[in-house]
Amino acid sequence: MTAVSDPSETDADAPTRSAQPRHLIVTVYGLYSRSDGGWLSVASLIALLADLGVDEPAVRSSISRLKRRGILRAHRHDGAAGYELSDEALAILREGDDRIFQRQRATLTDGWMLAVFSVPESERHKRHVLRSELTRLGFGTAAPGVWIAPAHLHDATAEMLRRLDLDSYADLFRGEHLAFGDLAAKVRRWWDLDELERLYGAFLQAHAPVLRRRRTPQAGEAFADYVRVLTDWRRLPYLDPGLPEELLPDGWIGIRAADLFFALKARLEEPARAHVMATITG
Repeated sequence: MTAVSDPSETDADAPTRSAQPRHLIVTVYGLYSRSDGGWLSVASLIALLADLGVDEPAVRSSISRLKRRGILRAHRHDGAAGYELSDEALAILREGDDRIFQRQRATLTDGWMLAVFSVPESERHKRHVLRSELTRLGFGTAAPGVWIAPAHLHDATAEMLRRLDLDSYADLFRGEHLAFGDLAAKVRRWWDLDELERLYGAFLQAHAPVLRRRRTPQAGEAFADYVRVLTDWRRLPYLDPGLPEELLPDGWIGIRAADLFFALKARLEEPARAHVMATITG
């Protein structure tokens, strides 16, 4: 089992403040490097991050940190110094593509998935990894040792367990809630909806002004806006696993936040990519 950290690691305060350079770098890699095998030159990264207000020393320091954590690895390409995504990071980013760029809102008829696991005390570090990964994927805790999520997360959960060699410690079950009590009230206990509402509100406050601009953004401006929007957004679909709307408060703010993200994606994606390609090709 590798020690790579998750490129979509959650940071509860991230949408309420400027994203850290390492988060911006992961977003840039996830968006623009994979068509070239996951590699970007150091010079390109420095130029692109300058558009985001990150200076060269901060870029180099963040790259070193991502390298130590197993997300990036050094590689020269046609004589140019640069870094490529590790195999583990590529796998996690592929998983994130579906989670981040698709609207996945469960319904009550979809049912639920339960995850239970048993890890020997001699391997308790794996127990910590399991708990961390289930939390990262958006599971709530229904009872001690019983984790719950919408059933549509089955494939992502099974892939994570296999990728980290944890499948022998866990069992996954699918079912429906039959009794007892108010399921909506239970969901509020299993997931911190108040915190989610705060984070969605911060996202709307930070990025709604971008959509309200009447003028067409310049390419560099579109790039900076899109990377910031995506960096803040990509954590939220993991914290909110697409819970059924029937169980959420009326007018759930997460739906409005998703509307904003996809509207900004439609406006910014192409000019942002054009700016990146012009920067990389020089």
